[in-house]
Amino acid sequence: MESSVLECLGVEIIGVMSPVSICMFLVVLLVYALSSPSSSAATITTAANLVYAENPADSTAQKLEGALLNAVVFVGLIALVTFLLVLLYYYNCTAFLRHYTRFSAFFVLASMGGSILLSLLQRFSIPIDAITSLLLLFNFTVVGVLSVFAGGIPILLRQGYMVCLGIIVAAWFTKLPEWTTWTLLVALALYDLVAVLAPGGPLKLLVDLASTRNEELPALVYEARPTVATRTPAALGFLVAGVSDSEASRVELQVVSRDNVSNIDNDNDDDINMNHGRSDEGERSPLVGGMRFGEVVIDEEMSPLVEMGGVGDGEEEERVMREIGGDRGIKLGLGDFVFYSVLVGRAAMYDLMTVYACYLAIISGLGCTLILLSVCRQALPALPISIALGVLFYFLTRLLMEPFIVGTATNLMMF
Repeated sequence: MESSVLECLGVEIIGVMSPVSICMFLVVLLVYALSSPSSSAATITTAANLVYAENPADSTAQKLEGALLNAVVFVGLIALVTFLLVLLYYYNCTAFLRHYTRFSAFFVLASMGGSILLSLLQRFSIPIDAITSLLLLFNFTVVGVLSVFAGGIPILLRQGYMVCLGIIVAAWFTKLPEWTTWTLLVALALYDLVAVLAPGGPLKLLVDLASTRNEELPALVYEARPTVATRTPAALGFLVAGVSDSEASRVELQVVSRDNVSNIDNDNDDDINMNHGRSDEGERSPLVGGMRFGEVVIDEEMSPLVEMGGVGDGEEEERVMREIGGDRGIKLGLGDFVFYSVLVGRAAMYDLMTVYACYLAIISGLGCTLILLSVCRQALPALPISIALGVLFYFLTRLLMEPFIVGTATNLMMF
């Protein structure tokens, strides 16, 4: 029997919104720290502005046309690469994809992260020699790659490095020209909508293939899992209903005899007695932990979608393992972190009022997306609602609210 889909949603929303907020906040700090009159007009050349290099002397029509061309080319390249990844994943080139993902993380941390580190050292005139800087960067990069991809790593460290990857990439994208940035954000939100929900969308194909094979996608994905320590092996780590149990709320599944059960059937099967933690506490618990199948111990919380009335033969045992063994945690792609932060970082180049408005709009859109996720129970794009609200609130704040607030404040008007 299904319980309310919103019953455990609060913890999951906090588990996703907290790292997103941290990522956006640190990107805003980087934008303010690295911005200076000499570097304000400096832009980078990437795949996002290959066609048109924005010039302040260009007219509005030229800027809009060039930004649209940049967005179309960039989204086209992303779609092409995504279809190529789907093709490789379809032909079981999973090892190649995993190595490619590791190389991408290494490149971001070493190259782009190293450039940001150098800028920070120069900006604040930190007295540190080149050898020490390289050693610090090397250790940071190696530990980051191992934390993201290796097993047996504390989940907090893995989540922290995923946020670092988002911060580094977002800080680079904030160097794009203004018109190109806003057009690119809107185009990516539309592409995300089509790629995830359209029948032939590349991301939908990728998710369906991974679901069919019952394996994780070889991609950089932030997983909002609990941070409490459990005895779950790395291969069986999963989240059910958003929160896992702690040592104080363990429940043992023990096989007891017919004499110890008051309400049983007439067959000869053993029943399952769920006892809370210590043997002297006989109250019933909604948690299920310490389930022993052979030598495997699984500590997880009981999902409202999974009922365990009993474990019988091997086929039934396998069915229960399959039902509860899937990953129930909310996963957010690294690109969502990046483009949320790019929007807020671009707003930070104007004033703090637009930063507050864009942040609230993005968080509201993410909350709406998570509620839809709990209702639809399928993969949903995380960019469209948040980016649409963020862009809308940016221009409303910049064109309407900011002149009104500044005007009333300068004329000493109070309400």
